[in-house]
Amino acid sequence: MNKSPGVVLQCLLEESCLLSPHESIDLPLLKIMLQRHYGLSGQVKRLASEKGVTLRLATGSSEYLVKVSPSDEPESVTALQIAVMRYLNDTAHALPVQRIELTLDGSDSVPIDMSDGTRRIISVFRFVEGVLWEQIDSSAEQLTKLGGMLGRVNSALRSFEHAGAARNLVYDIGHFHHWAGLVEYTPDPERRLLAQRAFRLFDEVVLPRLSNLEIQVIHGDYAPNNVVVDPHSDVFVKAVLDFGDTVRSAVIFDPANAVAHLVGRDQDHPWQDAFAFVAGYEQSRPINESELPLLPVAALARLTMLALIRYWKAERAPNQREELLADAEYYWTNLERAISIPLDDIIGQLRYRAGDAGT
Repeated sequence: MNKSPGVVLQCLLEESCLLSPHESIDLPLLKIMLQRHYGLSGQVKRLASEKGVTLRLATGSSEYLVKVSPSDEPESVTALQIAVMRYLNDTAHALPVQRIELTLDGSDSVPIDMSDGTRRIISVFRFVEGVLWEQIDSSAEQLTKLGGMLGRVNSALRSFEHAGAARNLVYDIGHFHHWAGLVEYTPDPERRLLAQRAFRLFDEVVLPRLSNLEIQVIHGDYAPNNVVVDPHSDVFVKAVLDFGDTVRSAVIFDPANAVAHLVGRDQDHPWQDAFAFVAGYEQSRPINESELPLLPVAALARLTMLALIRYWKAERAPNQREELLADAEYYWTNLERAISIPLDDIIGQLRYRAGDAGT
């Protein structure tokens, strides 16, 4: 089978720096830069990262997260990720957004001119100890708090603007219709049919409305691996991490991104967790009545993206193939359960919960 992502998707993957080769960094050089510009020294440990280089730095008294941008990432995009966190730190300090560590001269980041002629950006953040959302089985009350926190972040970002936010990000749900080429990477014909059903729903429900949706800068990846929680705290959400997928897009896609990780996990009640999350979101940032019916379809689109990208990555990283395909199967199972519920029933429940949230 001749497999190809398609021209548009290929461009989106390239613009999102997902076609970059596996990159390394000269650790002795990095340590010199951290000492010179941040006054930090200690043990570094490389962490898994989809693009660029991410390390954990332990100084003995504190811990930090060190990020080095991909060599092909435009500086405006790297600047966006730092600027949005700086904006929230400065204008909505009560929000538990991961804090940026300033350089000794008060800068948010440090450029490095590499020997190959590229320029990469070092940024350092406070490391947040705790449990990730994905590591616990959240109750309905906790899911409501998680949704409420995303609503607060979206509300705080209403007025945020940045030139880099206009980028084309492959994970933006608004580009889902361009993902059709990845269906060919899926060997199981039943899974391909499932994906095609999600594409048809998106084309019928969301695509005709794309140009009329409420737009602003959004987090872009408020997911279970990007939120630190404290199960023993009434606040529950301890820190919101990783603004690497920040983009100017439809506001409705932000809760949809999170809902994609919640639907289908319970075989008997595939949308139950999603209803709790959305109810919390609406308490902080009410969803436009006309856009609410788009949320479940956008979530199904995102869930399909999560499955499809695993097959594409498995072809590029054979050493991770087994893990990636297992993840894909998990997402397919959840998608099959979630898409089996009539859309009108889901929308009815969302409207009912929205009414409760507003009373």
